[in-house]
Amino acid sequence: MSSVGKYFTGIFKGIGSLLLGMSVTLKELFTKKVTQQYPENRATLVISDRFRGELVMPHDENNEHACTACGICEMNCPNGTITVKSKMIETPEGKRKKVLDEYFYDLGQCTFCNLCVISCPSHAILFSNHFENAVFTRSKLLERLNHEGSKLREKAPVKKPAPAVVPSDGGEKVKTEGEAKPQPKAEVNVPVKENKEEKEEKEQ
Repeated sequence: MSSVGKYFTGIFKGIGSLLLGMSVTLKELFTKKVTQQYPENRATLVISDRFRGELVMPHDENNEHACTACGICEMNCPNGTITVKSKMIETPEGKRKKVLDEYFYDLGQCTFCNLCVISCPSHAILFSNHFENAVFTRSKLLERLNHEGSKLREKAPVKKPAPAVVPSDGGEKVKTEGEAKPQPKAEVNVPVKENKEEKEEKEQ
C-alpha cells in the first residue's frame, strides 16, 4: 500500500472512531440520570449501610456501652488511630476491676480498614455511614467515643435450674428424667465345700 493509501485509511479510521464515540455520547444524552444532587437532596439521600464513614461506639438508653477496655482494637489498628485509656475500680464485692476511662479515635488518620470492628470480642464499636466529616482544623477530627458518665453494660447472670423432684401420692419421691436408675444386683453362685464326714456318709 502506498503512502497516499495509508494516509486516507488513517483518516477514515479516525472518522469511524469519532462517530462511535459520538454515538455513545448521544445515547447517554437521553438516558435517565443517576447523579445525586448533593447537598440539595439531603432529605432523600440514601447511603449504603456498608459504607464506612466514621467509627462510633453505640450506647443504650441507660448510657451504657459494651467496651471492656481490653485494648485489642488499639493493638490491631495499623496506624495508631485508636487510643484506649482504662482505670481500676473496686466493685461492691471488694474486687478490683479494669473499666474504660476514655476512648479516643482520630478520624484524620483512619484508613477505614475495619480491623478494629472485626477484632472486637464484645462488638462494642462499628462504622456508621455518616460521611459529612469535613472540618477546618485537624484537632476537630480527634473524637472521644465513650459518653461522659457512661459505664459498662453488665451481663445478666445465667441461673442454672435445680433438678426437680415430684412426690407421688404415697409420699415417695419420683425421679425425674436425667437421674440414673439403680441396677439390680447380680446373683453370684458360690460353691460350698463338703466336709469329709458328709462325703463318706453319702458314699455309704
